Amino acid sequence: MANHVKLAKGNADRPARKRATSYDVAELAGVSQSAVSRVFQAGASASKDMRDRVLSAANKLGYRPNAIARGLITQRSNMVAVVISRQTNLYYPEVLVQLTQRFSEHGIRVLLFTLEHERDIDGVIEQVLQYQVDGVITAAILNDAQLDTVENAGIPVIFYNRTLPERLVNSVRCDQEEGERWLVSQLAAAGHKRFAIVSGPDDSSVSMERTQGALQKLRELSIADVLIVSGDYGYASGRAAFSEIMQRMGGVPDAVIAANDVMAIGCVDEARETNYLRVPEDVSIVGFDGVGPARYAAYDLSTVRQPVGRMSEAAVSMLIERIESPGLSPEKRVFSGDRIIGGSALLADSNS
Repeated sequence: MANHVKLAKGNADRPARKRATSYDVAELAGVSQSAVSRVFQAGASASKDMRDRVLSAANKLGYRPNAIARGLITQRSNMVAVVISRQTNLYYPEVLVQLTQRFSEHGIRVLLFTLEHERDIDGVIEQVLQYQVDGVITAAILNDAQLDTVENAGIPVIFYNRTLPERLVNSVRCDQEEGERWLVSQLAAAGHKRFAIVSGPDDSSVSMERTQGALQKLRELSIADVLIVSGDYGYASGRAAFSEIMQRMGGVPDAVIAANDVMAIGCVDEARETNYLRVPEDVSIVGFDGVGPARYAAYDLSTVRQPVGRMSEAAVSMLIERIESPGLSPEKRVFSGDRIIGGSALLADSNS
């Protein structure tokens, strides 16, 4: 025991090794400090010989550039915030991968902020500001006051799959209404007359757009037999919603339109396992998003897949452009979803 104490004391008394600097690397490599900076700066010009000499010297000295110090010099943190709600869709992990990869290609790191509900955004804004991020991509709506707070700090904001219709903002979104109108048109043309809609959380603008898009098309087609029940985007809420639909309608609807694929999958399982119904022969069920499980043979959902890759690429390029050129005018980009005809619904084009 005494030996251990002595060793610990000896380590404590030993002077800490001095951290190598870019000056030390430059001296050992026989180059200028600016040359060292170019080697470690993504996209900067440096010959192969210079790069090899600098990296060899850096490895011998254990040198790594200090990103925080570099940020103090450039007045940029090289970090961006991504804000999402936990009560969302399965496709968000794919979104995060896409965003992270694209930002990494530009030497930018992502800080992830998660909300229990979209309405909790106010509590995250101060955290985002404290990290002095260069920009924000948010999959949650900010009200005017919240957006003013972030923009007044000189931080550009890109809304992901959301927008503010009455304000000039930067946004990238899938055309939710267009996708739902197509689904309703297909179902109605196939002869469905009794409809049920499973909406998402009441604070989700995406859910509201999808529900309104479906309702608007149903009204245009003079279809009045429509029941709306609420879900929370989760699988269990999809099962509960289908059970509620059966009780309130006093029977089986012709078609169920779920605000996302996860709830649609819950509806399929509840229809089959609890009510012994055939899908799609007894009831057609459709979703939205195009998540991986929707393609499983057991579900094969008819749905609208969001073009995540193109939307993420657009969001990243828009944010970087506005970080580098703050005076750029706001831009709203809208993408059509990919229409997927699966085996979970009888649609007009199913046999075409």
